[in-house]
Amino acid sequence: MYEAVIFDCDGVLVDTEVLALDVEGAVLAEFGVVPERSAYMARFMGLDERSWLAALVEDYPVMAAPGAIEKFFQRAKEGYQAALESERLAAIADVHDAVVAFAGRKAVASSSNARNLDMKLQRTGLWPHFDPHVYSTELVAKAKPAPDIFLHAAQALGVDPARCLVIEDSRNGVLAGRAAGMDVWGFTGGGHCTAQSAGPLTAAGATRVLTSWREAAPLFAAFG
Repeated sequence: MYEAVIFDCDGVLVDTEVLALDVEGAVLAEFGVVPERSAYMARFMGLDERSWLAALVEDYPVMAAPGAIEKFFQRAKEGYQAALESERLAAIADVHDAVVAFAGRKAVASSSNARNLDMKLQRTGLWPHFDPHVYSTELVAKAKPAPDIFLHAAQALGVDPARCLVIEDSRNGVLAGRAAGMDVWGFTGGGHCTAQSAGPLTAAGATRVLTSWREAAPLFAAFG
């Protein structure tokens, strides 16, 4: 039985991945880049900012032009920040009940920068469920898909990684959790998910895929 559950934030607790994808897609289109959304999600979701920008330059030659990636990042950053400060920012349905249903130790381990991570959890009322165990990959040497942030969270919680369950919505996050020696469940209840979202999570090593927090609550309660 699990002693701790470690949650990703974006697309798992807070419905922000759909906001980011909308903004990034619109700005990429200004550069003539129109990626297929599911392929873009599988490639880039779950990465920290530095890894994401480097991967964009690697995949799309136009982004390697002088000043292009800097211009893209500034435009995307401004658009995403505006979305976070709008009424569109919301917790994913039934997440509060699911988090409370698990009586063990809990943490958040996210690729978001610490400032935005704290703001998202505070504004959606989720912060008290996890305080003080809220961790950004800014705290570790390597971001997802490396295991560093999950190992950091487990150490802070005082729980053996093998006794931790990770909840993730991205391929990179699943890979990170598995590399940490943890069990990982995928989550496809975010606004960005489609019928095809479960496949990459399972292929990356997720042992179960949750489609909603309502489905998860009784499972968490059964852990004791």
